Amino acid sequence: MDPQLVFVHGIRTSATMWRAQVVHLQERGIAAEAVDLPGHGSRMGEPWSVDEALATIDRAVLRAAERGPVVLATHSMGALLSAAYLGRTGDAPPVRAFVAAGATSFPLGAGVAAYRALLTGMRRLPGNGMWFVRRALAAQLPPETRRDFGAGGYALAAEDEALASLASLAIPRALARLQKRDIPVWFVNGEWDQLRLNERAFMRLVPGAELIVVPRTTHLITAMRPRVMSAVIDVAIAEAVRSAATW
Repeated sequence: MDPQLVFVHGIRTSATMWRAQVVHLQERGIAAEAVDLPGHGSRMGEPWSVDEALATIDRAVLRAAERGPVVLATHSMGALLSAAYLGRTGDAPPVRAFVAAGATSFPLGAGVAAYRALLTGMRRLPGNGMWFVRRALAAQLPPETRRDFGAGGYALAAEDEALASLASLAIPRALARLQKRDIPVWFVNGEWDQLRLNERAFMRLVPGAELIVVPRTTHLITAMRPRVMSAVIDVAIAEAVRSAATW
């Protein structure tokens, strides 16, 4: 059976943020589905819900698993949700490899509060502060991927509720259960990513994981270093195929 990729985006953005990786896989003849979480992208009109976000991931994984071994590739909020999904109680989801980019920070405490305050302040600016977002993207991203983060729109209405809800995920317990499930895990961070805050704690909870820190890279690693991200996904695919062959 052929490997299958499921991509889960981060907060505020949408499935379009994975365009470079989806194109890379298409060139390799590998099937991929990038989902939109509730309140984001093509589902902008829907209310945010952690339960529906987890159900969205589950549906995509189950569809993909019917066709082959699944690699779950994720970013930021999508990675935290996916970690909670993989570390749920009960039966393990049918995922053979997990890539989590820009997500080694527990969604609790002062860091989340500060980020929520920042986003609230930006929404009060003219045009919801989108002029600042465009400048930030222009400063960080190459021209070929610069439009990908916003191509599906920005989930301004959902972002605060989504951030607040992440505390319910109980990430430390989920990571501890994930470690016991023998799923190969890659944590991928940019050197300058603010969400490296709890990197060591994540590695203690999942000691079998591989940590990749990409030099001179920010939180927007999938679009800032698309070839690096695609290369990590290629490694995960190879591991998933190997695992499926020996199952």
